Amino acid sequence: MKTEGNAVIRARQVGKSVVGPEGELKILDAVELSVNAGESVAIVGASGSGKTTLLGLLAGLDLPTRGEITLAGARLDRLDEEARATLRAEQVGFVFQSFHLLPALTAEENVALPLELNGGVDAARVDEVLALVGLTARRRHYPRQLSGGEQQRVALARAFVTRPRILFADEPTGNLDQSTGRQISDLLFQLNREHGTTLVLVTHDLALARRCDHVYRLDGGRLREEAAA
Repeated sequence: MKTEGNAVIRARQVGKSVVGPEGELKILDAVELSVNAGESVAIVGASGSGKTTLLGLLAGLDLPTRGEITLAGARLDRLDEEARATLRAEQVGFVFQSFHLLPALTAEENVALPLELNGGVDAARVDEVLALVGLTARRRHYPRQLSGGEQQRVALARAFVTRPRILFADEPTGNLDQSTGRQISDLLFQLNREHGTTLVLVTHDLALARRCDHVYRLDGGRLREEAAA
């Protein structure tokens, strides 16, 4: 059994419910998860199974209805919204399926934005991550002038520019063709391998999931680890 001594993410008996017209709807139920520093973890499951909800809880974007989550050593339920935002800014990077780039900013400016929000832009660091994702020559282009794969590489550079300990990725290849998706997934695992960044991703792509150290399936609100292929 995997030990929790080096865990950077830990969920214990986590549940999430919402109230709808027909009463309480249980999305997650008694979820247990431990992710150690430097590991790569995939969460798979059917559409609507709660994968994105779980990712948001693990990252402190929302709080569970029941149970507790520890992120980078901090119990999220013991932090107010501002403290959780500070923790994310210092420890976490995000990559989303729909890129979420600001259209009025160039690739370079989109990548620099997290640094600016944290108090100051490190031009050398922006140069470094743009080179890492192969976009030095496209740095002054706006999102509309970039392909989908290039936009996702900008999003990945933006997520990594603050040197996060943990990288969350929600369907990072979902809007990309197979070849481009492979390039993006290669970059994700390169960051995980070469920089020790903990990677937690949600995906429908089982081939991508199987590249991770651990694969968990969410079904009926419960999370279980899949046997190694």
